[in-house]
Amino acid sequence: MRFGRLEGDVRVFTYEQAVARRLNVVAACGLALALAGCSPTMQPRAELTPQPVQPTNAAPTGDTIGAGPVRIALIAPITQGAGQSVVGASLRNAVDLAVQETGVNDITVLVKDDRGTADGAKAAAQAAIGEGAELLLGPLFASGVREAGRVAKAANRPLIAFSTDASVAAHGVYLLSFLVESYVDRIVEFAAQKGKKSIAVLAPESDYGNVATGAVQSAAARVGIRVMAVERYRPGAAQDAVSRVGAVAGQIDALFIPDQAEAMGAIGKQLTTAGIDPKKIQILGTGLWNDARALNVPFLQGAWFAAPENAGFNAFATRYRAKYNSDPTRIATLAYDATTLAIALARSAGPTKFSDSVLTNPSGFNGADGVFRFKPDGLNERGLSVLQIGSGTTTVISPAPRSFSGAPT
Repeated sequence: MRFGRLEGDVRVFTYEQAVARRLNVVAACGLALALAGCSPTMQPRAELTPQPVQPTNAAPTGDTIGAGPVRIALIAPITQGAGQSVVGASLRNAVDLAVQETGVNDITVLVKDDRGTADGAKAAAQAAIGEGAELLLGPLFASGVREAGRVAKAANRPLIAFSTDASVAAHGVYLLSFLVESYVDRIVEFAAQKGKKSIAVLAPESDYGNVATGAVQSAAARVGIRVMAVERYRPGAAQDAVSRVGAVAGQIDALFIPDQAEAMGAIGKQLTTAGIDPKKIQILGTGLWNDARALNVPFLQGAWFAAPENAGFNAFATRYRAKYNSDPTRIATLAYDATTLAIALARSAGPTKFSDSVLTNPSGFNGADGVFRFKPDGLNERGLSVLQIGSGTTTVISPAPRSFSGAPT
């Protein structure tokens, strides 16, 4: 089953920066860093314990979007602290844009404010299901996803969340976000296709670095690349780890560095001093480098990293600005895609429209940020491009796939 291509893509924060900041900074549960699941540490994926909540068909209360017979809900931090949430407003506007463009008579979206808290997410999910929501979109923070997920599973309602914390994914609780593992898998697989045989890892001691390090080791083993060294460093204190990487320079043909753009100038200088020549050793990164600060770093000229292609988001951002006279946050396309998917399923999939078998269709769906599909365990696969940095810009050297083949990995 395929649906029409959704369009969209913009940047206030890059999505990847926000993911890293969310994973790296426990105190980042504030608005500016609200782009990922807000839990202090990455935790093993836990089974969600259902709570005894039963759906009803009460009349909708509060803010709604659309006037269709199928009810879904957006759970988002519409307010946070003492004021309005920029991120929450952007998510709501993205849902509104999707409904106005494609499905005003197909669905009604119940907008529920979780206030950026776990208790708020639980209450929002209960209210939405009590008002007849058949599908929940959101929440944004991992703690909220856990609580809303319990409520949704008890009522046999699927949930499509926007957290990047893979530990909160579960059967029936799907993550639409960009996961660190997706970036790593794509770039490592591409490196193997280009003949790279041995790699070193230079990664910060952070939650983002932990996830990326585990992912690169798994991906390298899967494609037959040898991991010659894994060196870690405290953010801002990479010199010792860099020196150890320099000691294996003659044994590697690729170096993976999952650090943020603003760190790469200093790290690049240290690596150059340590004898790492980026003309001889291919430098690899993640979507964190989809940032002007990385594109002008001398050491990163010629580097490769994985990221979604920007054309769809740019088109979405243009339409968003025209309607709301403001820039969307980078994650706004997640809400837009989730809503457009819900509209397409409501139109075409009949009574099983939001069932697990439909949502986990291995053919996947086309969205603003490219093709994606949900796995039975709640995680996702996305079609990502590989970009090369050069002369202060990027060039797509391996386009994002437009479709999936085979079962999810």
